[in-house]
Amino acid sequence: MGVSYAGRKNKGSKAERDLIHLFWANGFGAMRAAGSGSAQHPSPDVVAGNGRKFFAFECKSSHDKSKYLTKDEITQLDLFANSFGARAFVAIKFDGEEWYFLRLTDLKKTDKSYVVTLDIAKKKGLSFEELVR
Repeated sequence: MGVSYAGRKNKGSKAERDLIHLFWANGFGAMRAAGSGSAQHPSPDVVAGNGRKFFAFECKSSHDKSKYLTKDEITQLDLFANSFGARAFVAIKFDGEEWYFLRLTDLKKTDKSYVVTLDIAKKKGLSFEELVR
């Protein structure tokens, strides 16, 4: 039996909140963007900054070893980040792993979407410490 949509949505919201707490604990301000993915204008899941570095994130969590993102999610993140002066990243947390942060150019492109695998995340992704350094 699969996880319900509400269960997946709650897991994603929890992951976003955990990421925000991590940024606040490390000297950054951070917030979830209400209605990301459904707003009239491009809107990331999370924005964070400390006055010197500014980030915009599409956040994902997964119990599988891969996670797909739509082309629209990536396009909207890129548009927002460029308009805002932030660096765009996909933040992904696989079960039992730490957060990985991937540049948009490090995502694997398919015909209809983008995919992040645990292997790609481990090879190309930044750790939280590397990201904020």
